[in-house]
Amino acid sequence: MNMTLSLAPLVALIAGILILVAPRLLNYIVAIYLIIIGIIGLFGGSGFHFR
Repeated sequence: MNMTLSLAPLVALIAGILILVAPRLLNYIVAIYLIIIGIIGLFGGSGFHFR
């Protein structure tokens, strides 16, 4: 059984958990999330798969 995990949903999950744990960091977490998603979009997210 092969299981693939994309990077963008993993980053979103981690960002969501961090926002729940430390709401004061919301601005920083959102900014970092947007930067990471932007970099993934620019360089092609299809190349980032973990097996």
